[in-house]
Amino acid sequence: MPFAPGHHTLGPDNGTLSVRTRKAGAASKAGHNLLIEVQAWSATLDLSEDGAGGVVALTADPRSLKVVEGTGGISALDDDDKAGIAQTIDEEVLKGTAIAFRSTSLEGGAGSDSLRVGGDLELAGRSHPIAFELTSDAAGTLTGAAVLKQTDWGMKPYSALFGTLKVVDEVTVEVTAQLPADP
Repeated sequence: MPFAPGHHTLGPDNGTLSVRTRKAGAASKAGHNLLIEVQAWSATLDLSEDGAGGVVALTADPRSLKVVEGTGGISALDDDDKAGIAQTIDEEVLKGTAIAFRSTSLEGGAGSDSLRVGGDLELAGRSHPIAFELTSDAAGTLTGAAVLKQTDWGMKPYSALFGTLKVVDEVTVEVTAQLPADP
């Protein structure tokens, strides 16, 4: 279903915003590839009536990240492990700083089933440009993904065991949401 013109609001009530991390290093068998969901976020998609453009914006609470899955480790993650990882992300990686995105360019628009979005992402106290594509399928489900390199925002990827277990610099941010039938 093509994107409809108007103001669309997305968030946890009609979608998921998640982060996927991967592990590396000599001791990577001990670590986990993580699926982390952002529990508190809001996005808007404003598309002009003439289909010529619009604005995409997103804010997310950095303290609302919740580890929902860990795969590939020696043992399964329990609730205490997941809470500890979330605390480390908050205190050592993001440090409670704002997460916000605002588009500066939009290719496609109302009437198309894909949008090429470019803009600035504020993360860990720094702003850096990113680009990604949003698509809408026949059922009105919006999907999109962007690969972020943590070091572009001055973040040092997490490591443990004297650097033999580490998170890969590139993480994938994914959004899936149901577009409102009537914006």
